[in-house]
This record gives sequence, structure tokens and C-alpha cells, in this order.
Amino acid sequence: MSIFIDRTTRLLVQGITGRDGSFHTRQMLEYGTAVVAGVTPGKGGQAFDAGPAATAPPVPIFNTVADAVEETGANVSVIYVPPVFAADAIMEAAAAGIPLIVCITEGLPVLDMTRVYPFVRDHGARLIGPNCPGLITPGVCKVGIIPGRICAPGPIGLVSRSGTLTYELVDQLTRAGFGQTTCVGIGGDPINGTNFIDCLAAFEADTATTAVVMIGEIGGTDEQDAARYVSLHMSKPVVGFIAGRTAPPGRRMGHAGAIISGATGTAAEKVHAMVEAGIPVGDRPVDVITLLRERVAAVGSAVG
Repeated sequence: MSIFIDRTTRLLVQGITGRDGSFHTRQMLEYGTAVVAGVTPGKGGQAFDAGPAATAPPVPIFNTVADAVEETGANVSVIYVPPVFAADAIMEAAAAGIPLIVCITEGLPVLDMTRVYPFVRDHGARLIGPNCPGLITPGVCKVGIIPGRICAPGPIGLVSRSGTLTYELVDQLTRAGFGQTTCVGIGGDPINGTNFIDCLAAFEADTATTAVVMIGEIGGTDEQDAARYVSLHMSKPVVGFIAGRTAPPGRRMGHAGAIISGATGTAAEKVHAMVEAGIPVGDRPVDVITLLRERVAAVGSAVG
């Protein structure tokens, strides 16, 4: 099984004719994702051809998300549009009834997200991102920019605020023989649509997921909130890593949300909260593999 996406996913690409949209649409098609529609205003009636290497037929392009949903039954949207248009693109997808919206766009203003977040919630949709790498269910479906070649099917769930560390840890998991149910990059902006707790709850409910890797970073209190959730509600082992331990206080590092204010956003405070909740935290990304192996073995021994 998996969380959020599976074989029933029918993907719509907003910004399919742009540089990033066209490149990653080809990657998703080659991976086997059912890309059923694209949206670029003014180019409705055209078709996107993935090229000679693709086995899928050309993807029809529509002027609006509503038209695409009506014609194709798309149930997931991924957004590759410039930041100035991204908020409107998210809200258009939610208004058209898309239940899962993935926004890859980086640099979406926080003020825009103060409008987007309640709009998406009020329309009953889930937003992943913005400023995220998307998600992948290995061997089944890829929505976003996570490289499919580094993933493998298996029982480990992964959720991360950091895009680059998503790739690093997925690759290390695969090399160590730990395949994944779903890998989710939630993004590191101050306001995003899906948080750690949303993903942890979904992995806890997924019968195929036996353990979870959680990758956090400095800034905010999401990791502390997630640690409390794990201690109270999760039966499956969780191991973690926190990026940004050497960042100087008060300076934003990388993600727009990775800024320390007082003590609540520091790596040390996050690590302390996670360890107190029973989540072992690696000093280096590679340590996650050792910690995961130990936790999985301990759970297996307890069950046996």
C-alpha cells in the first residue's frame, strides 16, 4: 500500500508546457504515472508529446483545470508555474474539486499562502508544498521531482522538510535494502499545506508501512509537535535526522522557514524533543540507516 498516491492516481500537470513542467512531465510519464491532462491557459486543444521514448499517448492540454477535470477525471494536480501565478493555480485546482494538490514552485510569498491555506482547507483538498519535491510511491506513481531511480518498493515511509535530504536518505535507504512505501517531501516554507503529523498519521494507518524516517530542519516547532504526536499516537518505530545544526542563530538558512527565533527553532531543542519522545536522531544522514536497522530489529524481537 501507500499514502496519498497509488495506481488510481490520475495526474494533471499545471504548467505542462513550461521548461520545468515539460521536463518533469516526461519523467513522470516514463516512470509510469498516469498523466491524463495538462493545463496552460491559451493552449487548450493542443497536446503534449512526451517524445519517442514515451509509451504513453500525447497528453491533452486544457485552458482551465475545471475543463481538464471534467474531461479526464483527474484527481491529483502538480504545479510547475512561476511564483507570481502559483497561489492562483493552487486555488484553481481546489475550486475544480482536485482532492490532492502538489505545488513544486519555490518562492511563493508567505502572504499568498495566508490566502491559499484556508481556501484549500475549505474546499476539502490536501496541499503538499509549496516549495517541495513532491512524493513518490516506488514502482507505482511519481508526482513531482524525486528521482525514481533512487527509490525501491518496500515497507519504510519517509517524510521530509528538506528536498535535498529527501534524495540523500532515500538513496541510502535503497542501498541498505530498505525499500519505501511512499516518500513525501512536505517543503520547508513557514506555511505549507501538509505537515509531519499529517504524514505520520497516514503512515500509522497504512498497513504496509512498518517504520518511518522523519527528516526535519531548524526553524519553527513542527518537529516538536510531531514528536509529541509520535509519543502519544504511533505504534510504529520512527527514526529522525535534523538538518542545520551548525546554522548561526537568527540567520535564515536555505528554506524560508529555516530561521531560528529564540530557542524553539534550534536543532538542539528539536533533537531533545524527539529523543524524549522515543525517536532516535542521527548525527549524520548515514546514521539513520543504523538507527532504523536497530529499531526494526527491536520491534521484530518484541513481536517474536
